[in-house]
Amino acid sequence: MADTKRTPLHGLHEELGARMTPFAGWEMPLQFAGVMSEHLHTRAAASLFDVSHMGQVVLRATDVAAALERLTPAAVIGLPEGRQRYALFTDENGGIIDDLMVANRGDHLFLVVNASRVDVDLAHMRENLPELEVEHLTDRALIALQGPGAERALARIAPEVAGMRFMDAAVVPMSGGELWVSRSGYTGEDGYEISVPAAEAEGLARSLLAMDEVEPAGLGARDSLRLEAGLCLHGQDIDETTTPIEADLAWSIQKARRRGGDRAGGFPGAERILDELENGPARRRVGLLPDGRAPMRAGTALYDGDVRVGEVTSGAYGPSIGRPMSMGYVDANRSAPGTALTGEVRGKRLPATVTELPFRPATYKR
Repeated sequence: MADTKRTPLHGLHEELGARMTPFAGWEMPLQFAGVMSEHLHTRAAASLFDVSHMGQVVLRATDVAAALERLTPAAVIGLPEGRQRYALFTDENGGIIDDLMVANRGDHLFLVVNASRVDVDLAHMRENLPELEVEHLTDRALIALQGPGAERALARIAPEVAGMRFMDAAVVPMSGGELWVSRSGYTGEDGYEISVPAAEAEGLARSLLAMDEVEPAGLGARDSLRLEAGLCLHGQDIDETTTPIEADLAWSIQKARRRGGDRAGGFPGAERILDELENGPARRRVGLLPDGRAPMRAGTALYDGDVRVGEVTSGAYGPSIGRPMSMGYVDANRSAPGTALTGEVRGKRLPATVTELPFRPATYKR
């Protein structure tokens, strides 16, 4: 891993005995105590994830919200100060360049983008929105505190976070700089994502880990948690070959951007995306519950009889639900919950049933 980048918490990860792995150009902790125990601890108490590999970007312009709407189907105009929203960058064919979070910070927008897409996203914004000042922040770490004990733990350090709701975004003063806190995450649990000056990151992490509720967790648990929550991973479940409607992300396109809305269209791929929104796509992302104990992992072909009807994009064992789970794309006429399919695993066709997502209900604080 000589060519991989390291986060400000790398030394702490090694001290805690993390098993490290390369991911999106970074050396990241895969697990500490073990994926199963980290997953279940997150659901029961609180886990601390290092997500400093994610891209943190500040956008400034005279009318920054209107500018960004030229690249995303999300409604950015009207997003209240102190709130954030899930958004997508789409291309001219309706494919998904990236999924991201957009927070209104008053005189600017704060974006968190996927680690593997940072360079792509920066180039995309700079090329298509030349009036924007696009600042990629490299002097801040990003950590996620997730689980039902997250509020209690973080409120010991910053009491004001207890009053935040899901998708609120706040600036919290601290010695050594500001914490930029959002009540959000990637696990389906209540929790926070915290942008912190890089020099202060290890001290904050140690303070949280010293609390009884909090244990460290790695990318392995992060993946099984997000899959139970029915959340997409870019490059696996969504990419330039999938549209927001195929991916079951129509909820990320607010009424104002749809046909008949105040600001309908005007984003890349709008014609295809809005047509699929009204008339339906040819395929859809669905949940799948395989029979037995063996997960159907990414790349597993899906069949209805002898007809191939789709493919698994993510699959793992779900510790909280006690069984294997998968997500994938199937023909729209096979996407109804309860549809019986088979997946080809090591040359054998094994049963799987289409199911609604998420596999486990979210516990966000509304």
